[in-house]
Amino acid sequence: MQKTVVLNVVGLTPNLIGEHTPFLSHWSKQGQTVPITPVLPAVTCSVQATYLTGKLPNEHGIVGNGWYFRDECEIKFWRQSNKLIQTPKIWEIAKELDPNFTCANLFWWYNMYSSVNYAITPRPMYPADGRKIPDIYTQPPKLRSQLQNDLGQFPLFNFWGPNTSIKSTQWIADSAKWLEKDHNPTLTLVYLPHLDYCLQKYGCDLHKVAPDLQEIDAVCSDLIQYYENRGAQVIVLSEYGITSVSQPIHLNRMLREKGLLSVREELGREILDAGASKAFAVADHQIAHVYVNDPFYIPKVRSLLEETEGVAYVLDDDNKPAYHLNHSRSGELIAVAQPDAWFTYYYWYDNHRAPDFARTVDIHRKPGYDPVELFLDPQIKLPQLEIGLKLLKKQLGFRYLMDVIPLDADLVRGSHGCLPSSPAESPLLISKKTHLLNSSSIQAIDVCQLILQHLMDGKGY
Repeated sequence: MQKTVVLNVVGLTPNLIGEHTPFLSHWSKQGQTVPITPVLPAVTCSVQATYLTGKLPNEHGIVGNGWYFRDECEIKFWRQSNKLIQTPKIWEIAKELDPNFTCANLFWWYNMYSSVNYAITPRPMYPADGRKIPDIYTQPPKLRSQLQNDLGQFPLFNFWGPNTSIKSTQWIADSAKWLEKDHNPTLTLVYLPHLDYCLQKYGCDLHKVAPDLQEIDAVCSDLIQYYENRGAQVIVLSEYGITSVSQPIHLNRMLREKGLLSVREELGREILDAGASKAFAVADHQIAHVYVNDPFYIPKVRSLLEETEGVAYVLDDDNKPAYHLNHSRSGELIAVAQPDAWFTYYYWYDNHRAPDFARTVDIHRKPGYDPVELFLDPQIKLPQLEIGLKLLKKQLGFRYLMDVIPLDADLVRGSHGCLPSSPAESPLLISKKTHLLNSSSIQAIDVCQLILQHLMDGKGY
């Protein structure tokens, strides 16, 4: 098989390649760029699962970044077990074609307990005293200490949260080169998330995101030249395009007002009680799976969703199959936002009654995706001093709460999840193997086959 590297540059679209990305602009002209028609929802876990299996969400089962686990009556986001993907992955298909094939997966999601040869993914430690300690999970396990001894501790707090920066993406890129030197995998999958942060914070404002475009361009330049010098062919692709938004939609507050969503009080704060609710929304960027525990209420909930400003359309059992979301993990109803709107998970009326984790970076405890975690609360007058005092408590062994995240959804300026309105705003795939790109656009399910064709050097399989 032909050595192949796939760089997943999150958020990269044709209209972002230009003066601020000089290397990618030049490199892409040596091959061909095609827009990808993404799946719905156009979110990380669903798109990656589609790329890696060549199947749609109703087959591989990844209907979002999180969903309602009905048997546990709990909403869970950002699970990590590869067992959740219900169809064969590209490395399993390739190994059947060539027993000498090896694969390295660097930071693509569902990267734990898979059959890849080499895996690196974030896996923080959570001691009983409440700390969150940056760490990684690796396969084989011995890579964990070797890698961090050579590159330093994975910069988790630059990977997500208000302190995001190119530092985490650069660490991932360095880890890819580190792995390549000693192990030389046939297929290397590299996740480069840097653009995701700035585009969600600022939207498609080229003036504001120009520095970030230049930073990711430099990382791509280094990686692509490194791999090409080692005889590898490189594919650059992205998962989705991010659109500018100005309208947060609080579906859970609406459902609560109508007596459909239940909360439980804990220490004077409110916790969403999914199992006791008649209906609730699992917000995921511009899509929301709406679970209706009592089927009697489905018509009422659908009407309420359709009447909500900013909701583009609602899917039910009749039309979910058309979008390939007819899976048991999906909500009874699925709301899709208009391009300038997005869904919050907020369900409380009074910010003083919000759960304590609402003002922290806590991607596992929150019952929905929260892009406001990218911001520091502007009402904190001296945020660095505030954070410094909390870190001092940590160093002294005291319990502390890093409650510096605002509860202002209007701060968010970019989102994704709904289908793009034009090819310029779509995800893309770039390759120098132009003979394999025989159309002006491709579907998301085509990506798996295209990677396999690169591996086979265009030969049949």
